[in-house]
Amino acid sequence: MGLLAGVAAAVVPYFRNWLTSAALVGAALAPQALLAQALLAQAVMAQAVFAQQSEPQVRVLLVEGPTLTVAASDHPLALRGLAQAPGGQVILAPGDTVTLTLVGGAISVQRDGQAPGGQVMGSGQTIWLEPLASGLDLGNSKPSGDFQLKQRSYRGRLQVAVNGSALQAINYVDLESYLPSVVGSEMPASWPQAALRAQAVAARTYALRQRSASQPFDVKATVASQVYKGVEAETPSTREAVASTRGEVLMYGGNLVNAVFHSSSGGSTENSGDLWIQQLPYLVSVPDVDQASPVSRWQQRLEPLALTKAFGEIGGANRIEILSTTSSGRVRQARVMGPSGTLVLTGAELRSRLGLRSTLVRFELVGPDVASSQLPPSGPPILPPLAGSTAPLPDAPAQAPIQVPQPTLLAVGRGFGHGVGMSQWGAYALAQRGEGYPEILRYYFRGTDLRPYNAP
Repeated sequence: MGLLAGVAAAVVPYFRNWLTSAALVGAALAPQALLAQALLAQAVMAQAVFAQQSEPQVRVLLVEGPTLTVAASDHPLALRGLAQAPGGQVILAPGDTVTLTLVGGAISVQRDGQAPGGQVMGSGQTIWLEPLASGLDLGNSKPSGDFQLKQRSYRGRLQVAVNGSALQAINYVDLESYLPSVVGSEMPASWPQAALRAQAVAARTYALRQRSASQPFDVKATVASQVYKGVEAETPSTREAVASTRGEVLMYGGNLVNAVFHSSSGGSTENSGDLWIQQLPYLVSVPDVDQASPVSRWQQRLEPLALTKAFGEIGGANRIEILSTTSSGRVRQARVMGPSGTLVLTGAELRSRLGLRSTLVRFELVGPDVASSQLPPSGPPILPPLAGSTAPLPDAPAQAPIQVPQPTLLAVGRGFGHGVGMSQWGAYALAQRGEGYPEILRYYFRGTDLRPYNAP
């Protein structure tokens, strides 16, 4: 137990007992009782702060924008960082709403969108919205979370900071409070516990590995990191998956692994070195069992308008040719041939431009036939003049420029996502077969160990 925890643990029972005795003695001890109440409140807050800091925290970038609207949930919030407010803070009652706007490089704060008397509550460079001690003590038992942002509820604290021409809303949340939402956002909560637990361990490991004191946040709340939709994504099954694996992480050689995952591999996962710069020893291609996935096989029709938008610099695409593939069959490099030029792209670039589910894909021409469309239009032949005739030859009919219709292509692919690491639909299939979450994790992350996390 740390010093702060020890002091708080000793002080709180002492002052509670003292206040009980003071109440029996009467008004003579009123001043001392008031002092004791103040000290008790500080000690309770110290306990709450220590409880909040006793496990790792994750800083999640929720949203960015010039204006943010935040509401207190069912418990009060302290809004701190206001230069004009007494003590630099204002207490928000349950349900109170504030609007934060970037004005002249500072954050302007208004209550309910319009402050009383038409004046803002205050402004500052960094604004914090934090649950009071009573809210912290409730922990994950709060069904509505601590604050609401963009119609979603979240636990923990919210930091709003200026980043260039936008505000960044960053959620500081305890790791084990963060994970039930991630599991529910990344996987159907109705899936077997073994799959949900594998997802919990992977998400925990990934989040811890991403923490960096040199950056303003650790992870994003989107597929750019791992999806985090707030309290509404939590269910009893996702909370159980997190609680039953509490503190467990994947390690390789004494280090946290890069525990990446994706929806469906399409039959085979990818080597990390075939997609990214580094080939990690535990992120190797393995056969997958994701045949039950609805995106195991897919088709995507690419109309001329979409192709022109994707490859505007060459006027669209008449054909896409695969130049090379990885060992798992994913596109490594492709050539796009358009009306006014040619592009050579990586598989990742091609996927991004076309919005493909994966790079495990090939392309077919579904019409029109570009070659036949380039033939000149037929018309009546121009006959030579009769022998001895002095009549001039007739002018050839004017020919309109040939309009070559843009073709429609069909992308025929397998899987969904980058294909590296754990296949979520594969984890589902293995769980259905009776495999436990340790076996699922070791199948996709070869040579790794499942261990309790010890903060450095």
